[in-house]
Amino acid sequence: MPNSILIVEDDKLVRESIFEVLSLEGYHVQMAGDAKESFAKLSERDFDLALVDMRLPDSSGVEILKTSKERFPGLEVIMMTGYGTTETAVEAMKMGARDYLTKPINDDEIKILIKQIFDTRKLQEENQSLKQMLSQKLSRFHNMIGEDSKMQKIYSLIQAISDTDTTVLLQGESGTGKGMIAQAIHYSDPTRKDGPYIEVSCGAIPRELLESELFGHVKGAFTSAIRDRIGRFELADGGTIILDEIDALPPYLQVKLLRVLQQKVFERVGDTKTIRVNVRIIAATNRNLQEAITRGNFREDLYYRLNVITIHVPPLRERKEDIPTLIQYFLKMFSERMRRNVTGISKQAMKALMDYDWPGNIRELENFLERAVVLSQSDILDLNVFPENFAKSTENMNIPSSNEGALKEILKDPEKKIIVRALEQASWNRKKAAAVLKINRTTLYNKMKQFHLL
Repeated sequence: MPNSILIVEDDKLVRESIFEVLSLEGYHVQMAGDAKESFAKLSERDFDLALVDMRLPDSSGVEILKTSKERFPGLEVIMMTGYGTTETAVEAMKMGARDYLTKPINDDEIKILIKQIFDTRKLQEENQSLKQMLSQKLSRFHNMIGEDSKMQKIYSLIQAISDTDTTVLLQGESGTGKGMIAQAIHYSDPTRKDGPYIEVSCGAIPRELLESELFGHVKGAFTSAIRDRIGRFELADGGTIILDEIDALPPYLQVKLLRVLQQKVFERVGDTKTIRVNVRIIAATNRNLQEAITRGNFREDLYYRLNVITIHVPPLRERKEDIPTLIQYFLKMFSERMRRNVTGISKQAMKALMDYDWPGNIRELENFLERAVVLSQSDILDLNVFPENFAKSTENMNIPSSNEGALKEILKDPEKKIIVRALEQASWNRKKAAAVLKINRTTLYNKMKQFHLL
């Protein structure tokens, strides 16, 4: 459902111009020419955001802002002004306005500002949903997610650091659950659990955008910087930030991160003002950082700053006793989500899942079981919904001479392992992995879908 916006502006030309711009962006937009009409519309339906002129025929924008915050607390308000000074608009922001725009309104500026507001709101809603979900999980975190002794040690460590600001380094293969452990650290911290939890995948963001993404920028810092932008570190103030694929951080940003770790301060791109944040930093990687130091790709001083508390997350093949518990958890989750009634698993199916090494770890198991639940016609999961030849080694496979597709089936398992190995070597960067495998990215993407690696 599109976000809804109310434009409160007495100038018909300005009002209709903004209406056209925002409607073309896909928003549900309504207009009001004065305060009385605006309150009538706000009472009729819920709006996500209001654009309010500072001066109206029957009231001031500030009065509308005051009343709106009292009667419609979920409404975001942007003030528009062609009069007075910037200080007037800033004063309105202190009273609860989200931001302000000066006339004449720039189309790109208003589109970017509104998108940023709705993106932030979506992130907050997702965080709230995540908190509710994890509050249910964490009460049974030890039993539900891992009974293995290695995982029990991790849970004990999480409890030990829960009331500290200690930096944490998570090391482990892709798909082992590093993100879940980072969330557990955040939500077990009594001073941060109600604050923001911000995830950044350093390897997924283009290098030229990464500094701005992490630290923000000011208007004019570079060609496309048409207004100020808050970075992920500022968004995480009072909470936790997890920097996944920390090994992908370029050297010049490693220096900047080192300063944040040491002093909790930084500057936005293009600005001289120093910003201080109160944030716990969690770094995660599936690479050996000491090898990266030896090759000159990672700063040794940054490694020691990150390596205060290191948690090694074991691969699923090293804690197979957790597989039955994980299977039951995923079966329940996907049965509810897909409106299926899968309540258990046959002995033969369980044995097949236990015998498999799961190179993609928990992520692969999760994707595998999602597919199985979707295809299951019974309340008991059985081998008939598993891919043909699943979990069989090439050594004990019989090749039917009359079956034209047998060779392709036999090669699936080793092919999958080769792809997973290449992805791990490339830190799950598809472009690099495709280059290693000497195939194009589209082929790799299709193979990853085929093997449930996405």
